[in-house]
Amino acid sequence: MSVPMEIARRVADAVLYEGYLLYPYRASAAKNRLRWQFGVLVPPGFTATAEPSASVTECLLERADDAVVRLRLRFLHVRTRSVEQAEGGGYRPVAELTSGERTYLTFEEATEREVEAVLPISALLDAEQTVEVRVPGDRSAELILAPTGEREGRVVSEHLPLHAVLRAGAERVPGPYGLVRLRVRVENTAGWAGPETAREQALRRSLISAHLLIGVTGGAFVSLLDPPEWARPMAQDCRNEHTWPVLVGEPGHRDVVLSSPIILYDYPDIAPESPGDLFDSTEIDEILHLRTLTLTDEETRQARATDPRAAQLIDMVGDMPPELVERLHGVIRYLDAPAREAGTPWWDPAADSCVSPETDSVTVSGVEIAKGSRVRLVPGRRRADAHDMFLAGRTARVEAVLLDLDGARHLAVTLDDDLGADLHRSHGRFLYFAPDEVEPLGDGEAIA
Repeated sequence: MSVPMEIARRVADAVLYEGYLLYPYRASAAKNRLRWQFGVLVPPGFTATAEPSASVTECLLERADDAVVRLRLRFLHVRTRSVEQAEGGGYRPVAELTSGERTYLTFEEATEREVEAVLPISALLDAEQTVEVRVPGDRSAELILAPTGEREGRVVSEHLPLHAVLRAGAERVPGPYGLVRLRVRVENTAGWAGPETAREQALRRSLISAHLLIGVTGGAFVSLLDPPEWARPMAQDCRNEHTWPVLVGEPGHRDVVLSSPIILYDYPDIAPESPGDLFDSTEIDEILHLRTLTLTDEETRQARATDPRAAQLIDMVGDMPPELVERLHGVIRYLDAPAREAGTPWWDPAADSCVSPETDSVTVSGVEIAKGSRVRLVPGRRRADAHDMFLAGRTARVEAVLLDLDGARHLAVTLDDDLGADLHRSHGRFLYFAPDEVEPLGDGEAIA
């Protein structure tokens, strides 16, 4: 697998399991009772919800006369897990069964599925190509035995068969640029004769978190988010339904597109600090890690019984080395001057030589406030946040005076009585207030 495709696959895996199982990772949690929200392609006969049965991806290729495209359709296939208690000579369905130290829950899991097709652009220009997707159903049973060997029950797992189709075609875009528009339709073709309101049944015949990885050799994709000016009209003409195609891989490379059911930007990547799958978003790894550690023994037991991936997550969080935990709690990028000079991001204060958070100041009640000034916090004048109840009247040290894109000044502060102030300062993590949300403290005024 190429490096761009490997990067693309990491991002695609995050898309595949986005929202799979949310903290606190227990089947009893209300937010885990209505699952499978992204990229759901239901059977076409199921109309009880507004969920689609097909998605359409259109993207642009240049220098594509001899190009070959590789289509990789990836999705989750719902697998029911039913717990049955032994009773007489048969079994009775139950929601939960405990045997020894292990608990078994009736719940739904999912299996990864992947279908790949390699098609030359020349064939797609001649006629639409169809790739059948058929996933057979299966059923298995696992006995639950007591420590004494007595039969206590069983776990029955089942997939229903899936039927879908990939329809791929291409057409030349009129004009002097030699562009080709590639079109891929992913369509669920499963029959449906179930009750109108049984979404949980329809999901068993659906493609979940369905997305496409599209690679090309002998050509290059054109960004639809930020196309060159000459290609902008053609990019705007591309029609994408229930999907969002973006460039993925190493920045600057244009040989892989991820057509995602959630909105992304070009060249997304997984943060290097992310320790593993938390099924939410890498931006909140820190808080998910901390909250998972606070689960009680009983809550942890329930989470482990809910899903094998939840059990793996619990183990990952509990076994994480201290150095990895520290990386979750803040990272400073572009710290060294050479890196800033080589390519300072637009949001970095160093990108604008006219601002200097270390030396800038702002006047509050006739007093000049700058880094090192002491202030009292009075946030209630501007906002009514629950956290402000605990901050009002507290004293703080100004760490920087910042200027936002609208020209407004903001004060970055640390609390005087915060035992972790030095740690926050070293990581660049502050509380932020507007100038009218603080009062200057005089030189002789006591600091509470």
